[in-house]
Amino acid sequence: MSATNAPSHSPYLAVRDDWLARRKEAAVEPGLPIIDPHHHLWDRPGWRYMFGDLLDDMASGHNIVGTVFVQCRAMHRASGPEEMRPVGETEFVNGVAAMSASGGYGKAAVCAGIVGYADLRLGARVKPVLEAHLKAAPDRFRGIRHITAWDADASIMNPAYNPGQHLLADKSFREGFACLAPLGLSFDAWLYHPQIDDLTDLARAFPQTRIVLDHCGGPLAIGPYAGKREAIFPIWAAAIRKLAQCPNVSMKLGGLGMRINGYDFHEQAEPPSSETLAKAWKPYIDTCIEAFGADRCMFESNFPVDKGSYGYGVFWNACKLLAKGASAGEKADLFAGTAARFYRIAPPV
Repeated sequence: MSATNAPSHSPYLAVRDDWLARRKEAAVEPGLPIIDPHHHLWDRPGWRYMFGDLLDDMASGHNIVGTVFVQCRAMHRASGPEEMRPVGETEFVNGVAAMSASGGYGKAAVCAGIVGYADLRLGARVKPVLEAHLKAAPDRFRGIRHITAWDADASIMNPAYNPGQHLLADKSFREGFACLAPLGLSFDAWLYHPQIDDLTDLARAFPQTRIVLDHCGGPLAIGPYAGKREAIFPIWAAAIRKLAQCPNVSMKLGGLGMRINGYDFHEQAEPPSSETLAKAWKPYIDTCIEAFGADRCMFESNFPVDKGSYGYGVFWNACKLLAKGASAGEKADLFAGTAARFYRIAPPV
């Protein structure tokens, strides 16, 4: 990898390997099994993060026993029907998973679960796309992520996605969403905190569909939300507690190193320590765990997106500090058990 990744026009923070190298920490509780339930792989202009790059990050002293790949527009097919092109991503990732399963790259089951993309706005016509994903990775394909993150301020948005304000309530979207549960598929939700109530409404309408909310529900702290963290927090927390009343919904704890979260870790001379991260995130993590319980929460790296703010090993140390008061059973759930159950991955041994 080059020293700097992510083009200047990217919605993500640039990854600076030389800066990250200034912070080295020994792994806390190095034997604790971890399934990382949210990472990406891609080869984009100016930013390459592939299997070897992930393995380099995973070699941080923590006991990573498995991972889940989540869609990121990687390796879509270049031809064929438009709605089928995202199946190329699943084909690509299943190949990486097969490489990992050979045992030649370490003990971790990398990409043991795969979350792909299908345009749920197709309504019932999305079913053949879902079936094609399943055919491409019958032992690993677990669900769909259709990003619905939207805000009236365009500076907050990822320009690659323009879902509109209330896509989760759209009739065609819901018709496509209804195809997931009969095929045994889950839904990864990615949205911003003002949209959490929309997800609650969707979860209530489809109680048989397993849903996980990514990145602590996307608390915004840039643009019109800048400088308002204390005022926004109780609004976010109330929405989180309301969502947690839906038993079919789980929560991913992480994704707080993105530009939209408004922290200035990347602007400091030195990379943040795990203690710094844990202190900053504690109100969010504690609220989520209290609302959902450890059995419906899973720590996630969101790499390489969050890599602009901190290193992989430092992130997992921060998570372990945040879980310091948890019981052994709760830790087992937060770091591996919940992810294993949700994505139907063989539990670590």
